[in-house]
Amino acid sequence: MKIYFDNAATTPLDKEVLDAMMPYLTEHFGNPSSIHSFGRKTRAAIEGARKIVAKSLNVSPSEIFFTSGGTEADNMAIRCSVHDLGIKHVITSKIEHHAVLHTVEKLEEEGLIKLSFVNLTNEGHIDLHHLDQLLSENERTFVSLMHANNEIGNLISLEKVGEICGKYNAIFHSDTVQTMGHYAMDLQKVNVHFVTCAAHKFHGPKGIGFLYVNSSIKINPLIYGGSQERNMRGGTENLYGIVGLGKALEIAMRDLESHQKHINDLKNYMIEELKASIPGVEFNGACQENCLYTVLNVRFPHTENAEMLLFNLDISGISASGGSACTSGSDIGSHVLRGIGADVTRPAVRFSFCKYNTKAEVDYTILKLKELFNLKIAGNS
Repeated sequence: MKIYFDNAATTPLDKEVLDAMMPYLTEHFGNPSSIHSFGRKTRAAIEGARKIVAKSLNVSPSEIFFTSGGTEADNMAIRCSVHDLGIKHVITSKIEHHAVLHTVEKLEEEGLIKLSFVNLTNEGHIDLHHLDQLLSENERTFVSLMHANNEIGNLISLEKVGEICGKYNAIFHSDTVQTMGHYAMDLQKVNVHFVTCAAHKFHGPKGIGFLYVNSSIKINPLIYGGSQERNMRGGTENLYGIVGLGKALEIAMRDLESHQKHINDLKNYMIEELKASIPGVEFNGACQENCLYTVLNVRFPHTENAEMLLFNLDISGISASGGSACTSGSDIGSHVLRGIGADVTRPAVRFSFCKYNTKAEVDYTILKLKELFNLKIAGNS
């Protein structure tokens, strides 16, 4: 039995999305910048996808710019703001995705910004009073706080953070890669200037995403070389990726309520089964309140072979992770768990769910976990 519980890293491509993409992988191959019929056909497909995205966020299509994914979109928002908007101070948190953290750390190293980190609670929530204090004490500021953490699932209130930023005329960027396609977002009701997306987090293709840029913001391109994306991103567009992103987001919004209920029920079921089956099991972050319903970060009891837990799950046919897929090749551990002061000596596994997962898969995973811990106990007797 093969079970995939690593959907925060990437999700399987939806068959409907593949079907929508196929014509643009075959007969509709024209360059969207060409003025002949082949080009006009593909240009129309791109603009159709842009309208789908804009409608889902209640924004103007002119505020949506397609990118290669979330990392490029984050870099574009941060770097262009610093270079073009007179930003001298950046506030973020120590548990952001490295697409944000490494970018702002590099800008600080280059002497372009002063960098501040907002305080976190032990569960990983943002201290909004400290954010207010940091903003009140500094000059023109850029705030970058992710909507939901990719490892522990903690959610921030975009509305509350946006309100605080508005008080001090700060620029607010939120990495929404984990939440786009999983929550309804009306950006007309939020004081946010940039949000980011990666299609492969909601059953779209890899290598495509977008950056929302509020119309009040005027920045220059991060990538030069052509007039694509209304002179904001040089390079021939990822045509079939854009079509796939649009279709995936359309499906996600269409089926949002049913998928939310299915996945949330599955997560809560796994929480209860883990509590009942594994003595001493705990959870990192806020696992049931103010949290992303697709992510569950589990802290297992310490064993002498703790580092082999993920490997043993994989051998049993269960794919999960110890944290972000972007750092899976690193041996320094999770910066997110260190950032919230979690006990990093205990093995942590991130299980992340999607619409295709089932209760039977949870049951099988619990069974294998019980076997693994019983084997360890038996081996020491």
